[in-house]
Amino acid sequence: MLRSEFTIDLGAVRQNARRFRSLLGEAELWAVAKADGYGHGAADVGRAATEAGATAVCVGTVAEGLSLRRVLPEQRIIVLGPTDQAREAREARLELVVGDGPIPTGVPVHVKVDTGMGRYGFRKVRALPENVVGLMTHLATADSDPAFADRQLARFREATAGSSLTLHAANSAAALRIPSSRFDAARVGIGLYGLSPFGGDPGDDGLEPVLSWRSGLAQVKQLQPGESTGYGRTFVAERPTWIGIVPVGYADGFRRDLTGTEILVDGERRNVVGTVSMDSFAVELPGALPAGTAVTLIGDGLLAEEHARHDGTITYELVTGLNANPDRAVRRVLDA
Repeated sequence: MLRSEFTIDLGAVRQNARRFRSLLGEAELWAVAKADGYGHGAADVGRAATEAGATAVCVGTVAEGLSLRRVLPEQRIIVLGPTDQAREAREARLELVVGDGPIPTGVPVHVKVDTGMGRYGFRKVRALPENVVGLMTHLATADSDPAFADRQLARFREATAGSSLTLHAANSAAALRIPSSRFDAARVGIGLYGLSPFGGDPGDDGLEPVLSWRSGLAQVKQLQPGESTGYGRTFVAERPTWIGIVPVGYADGFRRDLTGTEILVDGERRNVVGTVSMDSFAVELPGALPAGTAVTLIGDGLLAEEHARHDGTITYELVTGLNANPDRAVRRVLDA
């Protein structure tokens, strides 16, 4: 039995990229693959997205850009985070985003304007050198407060009026539901992975989840009334209760506070019980099942969004915390 298996469906990446391309019209699709492609694999996702029409791949750091450049030698790669590594970026033909301080020379630069996010970005667009190729902003509430997003977009239009540079503001949520945000390009991250930026069902926006996560029952046992499972005795059986032990825990990204969430055991929804530990957790069963019975943690209709809602967090945090290290898990890539 495999301890844990992640499956990345690149066909779903391509489908999601095509979905965004259908919405963007003349605007370009830029695939955001920072944090190792939101835990999905930056190289695989970047390649699949560009095959489906993305014209650039965005990363968070120069180091991520250098790693991606080795597998995407001709692709346009944009580093979204702040950096002082202009020389390395220049040598690797990366583009940089600058939101403060001097603008480096000899490398394509996108100047960031702070229209309300309150993080990186200039307050005003100043005189720009010739190596500036784009003007951008970042929307704070496209997924939750479109009225504030509209105010940000109005400020961005005012700040960039008359510019012939590439303008870009839209993230996944805005690309899906705020047409006025699309400008010349959209930086699409979470939606590319088939995860909803709104925390709901990604299918509502025509998106297909890319990642599945599966395991199996390593051991099955029956607890008698008064017996418990896991640290702290947070689950104590009130009646004879069958449980299965799944060999996955918070070191794998199945967070400690996912106790009480649902997973699939042999295709049926079952509750996680007791305290999630580093390498295992318990699930309540309807009866005796054989060791090795299939378990799905994400996939087969069970959405990552459900775990995120249970956890009081967002799918971004959940998936970037998954541990696909080969010492702990098998990672399979479907490339049909």
